[in-house]
Amino acid sequence: MRKLSTGQKRDIAAIRAKKDQTIDFSDIPAVVDWSGAEIGKFYRPAKKSVTMRLDEDVVSWLKTYGKGYQTRANLLLRHAMASTEQGAPATAARPRQARRSRP
Repeated sequence: MRKLSTGQKRDIAAIRAKKDQTIDFSDIPAVVDWSGAEIGKFYRPAKKSVTMRLDEDVVSWLKTYGKGYQTRANLLLRHAMASTEQGAPATAARPRQARRSRP
């Protein structure tokens, strides 16, 4: 973010010094109909950095769509989470991990 100029700092100080009662809102119409409002449009859940081990072909497939493969993976996981009943884990038994055979 670039630094503010002296003029910008002066303008901000002048606005900060104004009292709410002295601001003229007569040219701004009051909003009474909120039916077209979008709820949660600017909400962004907190992110947590994790390490996951994914199959190479899965990562390659995510990357074929361009930049943002981690965001895409998050969206796919969120869709899977939402498709379960209220975000609860699926009731099916957990798949067993295949054991590696030793040569």
